[in-house]
Amino acid sequence: MILAILIPTPYNEQMNMQPKRQVFQNIVRWLVPVAAILAFAAWMYIAPEGALGKLDAIGYAVCHRIDARSFHIGDRQLPLCARCTGEFYAAGIALIFQGFISGKRSRLPSRGIIAVLVLFFLAFGIDGSNSYLYLLKQTSEGALSQIPNLYIPNNTLRLFTGSGMGIALAAVLFPIVNQTLWREQDDRPALEWKSFGILIGLTIILNLLILTDSLFVLYPIAYLSALGTLSLLVIVFAILWIMIMREDNTFTSARQLILPFASGLTLALLMILSIDLLRLQFTGTWSGFPGLTG
Repeated sequence: MILAILIPTPYNEQMNMQPKRQVFQNIVRWLVPVAAILAFAAWMYIAPEGALGKLDAIGYAVCHRIDARSFHIGDRQLPLCARCTGEFYAAGIALIFQGFISGKRSRLPSRGIIAVLVLFFLAFGIDGSNSYLYLLKQTSEGALSQIPNLYIPNNTLRLFTGSGMGIALAAVLFPIVNQTLWREQDDRPALEWKSFGILIGLTIILNLLILTDSLFVLYPIAYLSALGTLSLLVIVFAILWIMIMREDNTFTSARQLILPFASGLTLALLMILSIDLLRLQFTGTWSGFPGLTG
């Protein structure tokens, strides 16, 4: 009996840890918004002037931003290259699309859809590798010049293969996020053939509109692609935060996600800020990497 009192049981240990955890969570609730504001202020300070300049600072952290491989609004290049523009605007559109039609659906797509997504991934990898080889052959001499390209790369292929990859990323990420967040889940596929076909059709139409070089299309796409980039980073860091805090499968409403996603935003901005400063120090320019023009 005395030993039972002196030796804490797992239940007693759990009860003793609850107040400590509550104190820690209260501290975090105050620190995260402050950290988010500071990170946002620092990023706004170093980013180039103007709304598109702020978008450039997002693209600068994830994209080479080579001028010749980008779409342009007049003489001004978009925040991301053609491939990254397609990838991140399509990922953003696909996440919003699934948010409206799928809700809390948490199952991955069917094997048939997964097979199509794999094809999108392979097309992205093949076109990206071929394009990278072409760039290396233009900027350096040696044995690489003897390796033939499969075809001459172009921005149209970069856009379409990039957007296919964006759809693939969102199609896998969305149900995984739902599996991590919600206490009660909808065990249906987040994407089915009908919705998948609508999403592909919408992306093809948007790609064709982008290729018209219309200012009325490129301005919104500049915002969609840059904010799509930021959104993906925020989601990934928010899920990481939730796992670290051991809060997975505890949420019942969207309102409860404010703190985790504020944490994700803070971490995403800190990552972007760090890469921007490092690259700016290394290259001295907000444009593409010096010497890479092909």
